[in-house]
Amino acid sequence: MKLRQNAKHFAYRKALETPGIRSAATAGLVRLHTKVFAGKADPAHAEERKPHLDGLFDATMDSYLRALQEGYSEAEAREITHIQANFDFYNHGWTEMMEFPTDELEDHYDRYREFFERWDVTIDEPLGQFAPPEGLTEAPSTPEKLEDPEHPHAEGGFADDVYVETDEGDLVVGGQEAPADVDASQAVGSEDR
Repeated sequence: MKLRQNAKHFAYRKALETPGIRSAATAGLVRLHTKVFAGKADPAHAEERKPHLDGLFDATMDSYLRALQEGYSEAEAREITHIQANFDFYNHGWTEMMEFPTDELEDHYDRYREFFERWDVTIDEPLGQFAPPEGLTEAPSTPEKLEDPEHPHAEGGFADDVYVETDEGDLVVGGQEAPADVDASQAVGSEDR
């Protein structure tokens, strides 16, 4: 998968790992991700998907932190969460929101199979053990889109590694190293504490 990575991503990580600002940072990141992906949704369905997306992205913050604790890089941990979200989009037939084509689902799963199997994450159950006990808010599916999927926001051909686009537009395989002077206050939501 191809992701963007800049100093803000490392600020988000630091904020999520810091007690006292973690919940505000999580709330801010959930709002941000819901806004971005609802913006990619079919406008006729965007609003009805928002509560589901809020729950989905809240749960993936836990998988992001767990992946970091297990030694995955920031880019890899973030990619894991994006893959989980794309599995959910696929399951709902929300192909217009996907970041990679449906024919790359298995390839993306296989790259993180060890992590996914440990936490019971599957394509059919994208959150595995990270799912909230009460489940996610239901949202209407569009399974007919799976028959002839359109992926206006997907970039294929990046299933063999994590690819990161820097602020300068360079493509870096594996991601970047964290800057030495990461400021958690630059994270979305940290100003809400």
